[in-house]
Amino acid sequence: MLIVVGDIGGTHTRLAIFDGKKMVKEKKYLSNKFSGLSPILQEFLTEKVDRGCFGIAGPVSQGKCKTTNLPWNLDAAEIAETLNISHVSLINDLEATAWGVPCLNDSQLLTLNEGKIQKGNQAVIAAGTGLGEAGLYWDGKSHHPFACEGGHVDFAPRDEKEEKLLVYLRKKYSHVSYERVVSGPGLEHLYYFLNGEKNTFPEGDIPSLVTEQALSGESKICTEVLNWFISLYGSESGNLALKFLAVGGIYIAGGIALKIAEVLQNGIFMKAFCDKGRFQSLLSSIPVKVVLTDDVALLGAAAYARKIF
Repeated sequence: MLIVVGDIGGTHTRLAIFDGKKMVKEKKYLSNKFSGLSPILQEFLTEKVDRGCFGIAGPVSQGKCKTTNLPWNLDAAEIAETLNISHVSLINDLEATAWGVPCLNDSQLLTLNEGKIQKGNQAVIAAGTGLGEAGLYWDGKSHHPFACEGGHVDFAPRDEKEEKLLVYLRKKYSHVSYERVVSGPGLEHLYYFLNGEKNTFPEGDIPSLVTEQALSGESKICTEVLNWFISLYGSESGNLALKFLAVGGIYIAGGIALKIAEVLQNGIFMKAFCDKGRFQSLLSSIPVKVVLTDDVALLGAAAYARKIF
């Protein structure tokens, strides 16, 4: 049985074909070069598939989704017609990631906090072009992934500097969410805020350049930006753990985590994660792991398609 799956984000669309549990073909596209998913599928597919499942960065309702960071309107029925197959599912991209977590092995995970191994809810969070979150409800026997849009909750400053950041961002946006600070664009916002609205890079993608120069130690301001970003990321991950009571573990996924996995171990992330007053002890008991593969949403979409149909 051939399954076509996708991980559709604001920047990249990754498609793959699975033969059972084995990935046999994969390709990445720039999302903004296409008017929607169907044209990419028509370019990607050279064989007939049996079913499809696509994880999408946006809320999915009744098989339809208007993507958050792309001008796309997706419809499972229309995609099924395009592919000439009967079974197509659209799910949130972080729900797909949650489905993929059980498919990972130890070599694909980096432990930030050992915590205490216990049964219970889990959660995933992933910063990239946007900020995605999802949960895995524990029913006493197994986990059940579910989507949410927690990345769009109100950003809550923790100190005077972040209060000033909130005022700064309110001049740009009517609503300031955690996605505005914990994402690729969020890195850019932090950079401009700390650098007095100046861009000292001659050209190029600012979030990538900030990350590169911070990791290499070339730029003091970039190091400050990245450390602040990591603290904000840890803080919102702790918020997510509390909201879902995710004592079974938190998984940090997404492209940014992959790039900065080494510095996520510097203690800043976990300090912010646990800094929740009376609940510090609870949070310090939660296992926290970084996902070291960008295939997790594809694995999850394939797992969903195999289980649901």
